[in-house]
Amino acid sequence: MPTVKEVFEYLDSIAPVEMKMASDNVGLLVGRSEADASKILVSLDITNDVVSEALGIGVGLIVSHHPIILQPLHSVTDSDTTGKKIVRLLSGGVSAICMHTNLDAARGGINDALAIAAGIADEEKEAEMLNEAGRLASGEAFSYGRVGYLKSPQTLHEYLGTLKGALNANGLRYYDAGREVSKVAVVGGSGGDDFHHAVTQGCDTFISADIKHHVFLEAMELGLNLIDGGHFSTENLVIGVLADTIRSAFTASKVIVSERQKQIVRFF
Repeated sequence: MPTVKEVFEYLDSIAPVEMKMASDNVGLLVGRSEADASKILVSLDITNDVVSEALGIGVGLIVSHHPIILQPLHSVTDSDTTGKKIVRLLSGGVSAICMHTNLDAARGGINDALAIAAGIADEEKEAEMLNEAGRLASGEAFSYGRVGYLKSPQTLHEYLGTLKGALNANGLRYYDAGREVSKVAVVGGSGGDDFHHAVTQGCDTFISADIKHHVFLEAMELGLNLIDGGHFSTENLVIGVLADTIRSAFTASKVIVSERQKQIVRFF
């Protein structure tokens, strides 16, 4: 049976830690590297519900996108929400590997899944990099966004309906610049600050999440269709893909997609 270390080494080979943003925290964040990983739970977040799920079904490893530890911790106790989850994981013998912005950038990761949902890529054709965010030691460039063309232009109203279904989103926030949707840029998660790359690329539409008011105002001034698809919905697309990838690499392990993860934001 594979160990937690072997699973991490594999994930690092497909989404190198080297790709992460400088402020990010990724990798094996909780548990023992030599622990058994014959049963793996894959989830976007490690919430208290997901920890309960992992303990209830007896997994030895959670692979998540969002880090369970992001800010420096001065203590790990059950007196705060993060510490409580870590204590529960360690007490139950569950390790946690978190692959965050490196999975955003990796081919086959968050943004490639979002590009497919957005209609600018498919299984045969990858979207282009939105910009060059950095390079690996090998010299390979990487980006935290993607850009490409729809097979045929759509009105924004038509496109919003298609995208909402593809993202399985509860709702979309958007600005309508009065332009057809043809050349689209995407950045999964909180990518509003990258909208200027979409402008530079000559896009008519930009999709991301957690977009701030000033970005909507700038989109209005620049004439850019802007769509906020929600943080969960623009990233959760990759979880099934990631689970399948792990299954293919570790055929002796049972890989389970969390049933407790969900979009918690509702629209009144």
